[in-house]
Amino acid sequence: MTKEKEKKESGGKKYTARLKEEFNKKILPALMKELGYSSPMAIPHLDKIVINMGINEAKENIQALDKAKDDLAAIVGQLPQTRRAKVSISNFKLREGMPIGLKVTLRDNRMYDFFDKFVSISVPRIRDFQGISSKGFDGNGNLNMGLREHHIFPEIDIEKSPKAQGMNITFVTTAKDNKTAQALLKYLGMPFEKPKKIKKAD
Repeated sequence: MTKEKEKKESGGKKYTARLKEEFNKKILPALMKELGYSSPMAIPHLDKIVINMGINEAKENIQALDKAKDDLAAIVGQLPQTRRAKVSISNFKLREGMPIGLKVTLRDNRMYDFFDKFVSISVPRIRDFQGISSKGFDGNGNLNMGLREHHIFPEIDIEKSPKAQGMNITFVTTAKDNKTAQALLKYLGMPFEKPKKIKKAD
């Protein structure tokens, strides 16, 4: 969505994502209280969301890459970049420069809109969903998670895209540790799995 279109759809006013407004008005003060920060400038925030989609068929069927690009663009509202092989690997019939996947980086309003839709609409559609694992944190405040099927996104028509396509999503925050990052993402709506109860020995 262009800035001109954003202004037009919002009646001339600058568009601000719903979750971004909620973060500034409600979540930020709540985080300050819970984490014990004295300044709102010190509060960690969601910096960007990076989505990578590997397309194994792309090296033999360029149409598979084009279809995946259309699907990913529909999901995120932004045109993905094509990732190409940096080295040649003969055993995998891979040549340097061959298209192997897609990547997109979301920031600001698009990032908040994607996050909002992801946690409220898409995640509940995951089969046998038990919550997002906290094991995906990398120690530096970033959460990595993999999805097996892009069909959980409402923009995807399973009849037009019958082949399930996986992806890896990285939620990059300005937090310095896992605990702070998890508190931030939880306030934003990330449904983490509940800790399993340890049974006491008889």
